[in-house]
Amino acid sequence: MRRKNGFFSVPLTPNMHFSEIIGQIDVVERLISEVESRHLPHALLLSGNEGNGGMAIALALADKLLAVSESGKAMINKLQHPDLHFAFPIFKKQSGKDIVSDHFIKEWRDMLLSNPYFGYQEWMDACGAENQQLVIYEAESDNLTKKLSIKASQGGWRVVIIWLPEKMNRECANKLLKLLEEPPAGVVFVMVSEHPEQLLETIRSRVQTIEVPKLKEEDVKEALIEKYHIIDTQAAIIAKTCNGNMTAALRCITDDSVMEMYFDLFVELMRLSYARRVKEMRKWSEKVTGLGRERQKNFLDYCQRMLRENFIYNFHHNEIVYMNEREQNFAVKFAPFINESNVIGIMEELSLCQRDIAQNANPKIVFFDFALKMIVLIKNR
Repeated sequence: MRRKNGFFSVPLTPNMHFSEIIGQIDVVERLISEVESRHLPHALLLSGNEGNGGMAIALALADKLLAVSESGKAMINKLQHPDLHFAFPIFKKQSGKDIVSDHFIKEWRDMLLSNPYFGYQEWMDACGAENQQLVIYEAESDNLTKKLSIKASQGGWRVVIIWLPEKMNRECANKLLKLLEEPPAGVVFVMVSEHPEQLLETIRSRVQTIEVPKLKEEDVKEALIEKYHIIDTQAAIIAKTCNGNMTAALRCITDDSVMEMYFDLFVELMRLSYARRVKEMRKWSEKVTGLGRERQKNFLDYCQRMLRENFIYNFHHNEIVYMNEREQNFAVKFAPFINESNVIGIMEELSLCQRDIAQNANPKIVFFDFALKMIVLIKNR
C-alpha cells in the first residue's frame, strides 16, 4: 500500500462518523453531548499534534450537524454539502493573484475522502506545493464572510472547518476575528490546530478549546488490524514506534520507499561519522536538504527513534525492541556505539536540529553541522 497523487491509497471508508473515530472516546462523548443538549459553542478549537485525529473529529461533527436528511447524508459523504466550508493553507500559483482554498478544493476533498488522518507533508504532496510555504491568505476571510452572508442552503447549521489556523497571515487572522466576534446565526467554526500558541490571543479567547490527546498505543494497533488489515505482530511494532501518531503509522504501511530512504540516510551518516569522511558528509547534508522541510522533520523523528531502539537493543530484551529486520541487522554491530556516554548528547543535538529546521534555518548548514558533531559523539564509547 503506497501513496498515490500525494495521499494514501488504502481501501477504507472515510472516518466521517463519530462511531468510526479511532480512540478519543472522551472528546467524542463531549461533542455529542454538547450537540444533543444544544450547548455547542459557535467556535471550537481542536488542539492536538499531527496524527491525533483532529480532522477526523471535525468531519464527524460536521456529519452530525449536517447529515439530517438523506440528501444531506449523500452530500456530506462526498464532502460536497453546500453548508460545509473549508479553509486550509495553500500557495499562490501566480504571484500577486488572490487565491483561496476553493482553488484547491478537488485535491482537498480527494485527500480527505482517501483518509482524514493525514499530515502537512501529505497535503503538500497532494496540492503539488513541493517546497513552497503554505499560507491561509487574507482573501480567505473575505471569501468566508461572503459565503456566510447567504442563508443556509438546507435551512439548518452551517459548518466552517479551518485546518491549521496558525498558518493564517495577520490580515486574515484579524478579519476572522471579526467573524468570531459577531458570528452569523447557525454557524459553527471548527479549527483544527497543531500549534494553537501561534494564534492571536484574541482568537484563542473567543473559542472553546478541546484538547485532542495523543492516541493510545492499543487504539492505533487495533485500527491498523481492523481498518487496514495489518497482521497483529506488525501492527504492534508500528503502533509502538509511532508513539500515538496515526499519520505516522499510516506512513509506515503506505510508503515503504520513504522509510527505506530514511534508514539508508541514517546508516550512511553513522558510517561516514565513524570513518570521519568530512567531504562526503557535506554531500550527505546536501542530499538531506533536497528532501524538503517536512520530510527533513520526519527524518529527524526517525533518527531519534533509531537511537532509542539501538540503545535499548544493548540490554538484550528483544520483547521491547521495535525494529524491522533491516534495522535489527544493522543494530547488531551499530548498537554498541549508542550507550550511556553519548545517547543523551546525540538526542540533544537532534532536538536542536528539529528546532532549527522548524525555524526555517538553512538545512544544508544545520545537517552538515550535525554530521560534524556526530564524529565526536559516535566515538564516545
